[in-house]
Amino acid sequence: MTKLAAVMVLMTSVCLSAWSQNLDTLLPSGKKDVFTGNKPLFSGQTPGLNKDIILEISPTAPLSGKRPDTIPVFDWNKAASIRPAFPARSFILPGAMIAYGFVTLKTNGVLKNFNHTVKNEMWTEDPHKQFHADNYLLLAPAVAVYGLNALGIHGKNNFRDRTMILLMSNAITNGIVFSVKGWSHEQRPDGSDYQSFPSGHTAEAFANAEFMRQEYKDVSPWYGVAGYAMATATGMLRMYNNKHWMSDVVTGAGVGIASTRLAYWLYPFVKHALWKDKESAPMVMPTYQNGSVGLSFVRQL
Repeated sequence: MTKLAAVMVLMTSVCLSAWSQNLDTLLPSGKKDVFTGNKPLFSGQTPGLNKDIILEISPTAPLSGKRPDTIPVFDWNKAASIRPAFPARSFILPGAMIAYGFVTLKTNGVLKNFNHTVKNEMWTEDPHKQFHADNYLLLAPAVAVYGLNALGIHGKNNFRDRTMILLMSNAITNGIVFSVKGWSHEQRPDGSDYQSFPSGHTAEAFANAEFMRQEYKDVSPWYGVAGYAMATATGMLRMYNNKHWMSDVVTGAGVGIASTRLAYWLYPFVKHALWKDKESAPMVMPTYQNGSVGLSFVRQL
């Protein structure tokens, strides 16, 4: 029964994350990108960072006696100054998971006793040979994203953008995990060292699972569910192999999810700073509206 309880606690947390499709949008709830309707103009293009200026001039307006229906002037380069609101709601669940681990680490109450109960059920009362699939399963969601794109099932971002996001996510995840490991000094269940809290394998697995969900949530939510299932299996194997406490795994999952969501929020600013689209040649074309003849000038800045 304790094994089942441990599985249910972890599965409930991660399933809520997998299905929280509407909590982690980059823009405030109910608002769309003012330029693109919250959709990129081209594949891999970040909403809100297009930079076209459209002007229309009409020298015949005085002759017709009418004011031409001019095309609005948009300086899309100013979009870079529009800061999407921080998606705080999408961090509530991973934040709670992280808090669970820290409370367990610093107290000697029910939660810490639950850690030992799970260990007894999974290892002490039934010693077994370790199964090391967790060393490879943690990478499966990220590998699946690139495999799906290679097969023609394209996600949200192009190769460059998704690779940068993945690198940012992993950098944030590992930075947090190894910093906390050195500070917490928590002994592993098997007594091998004092690097137990939080679980690095689990954090990496859930960071990659959230990466898969973000890339394919607009294609089908089941891709995210599959990624989270693989991450959950990784966390369970860390406990099955007597390498981590239950609280280590829950906290690692929270860190991984939060790190990837943070990377997706930060990347538009990083992208704009690193890669500005090459300037395209200006275009001038004739226009005719309501009896007025004019020219339209389009230039990308």
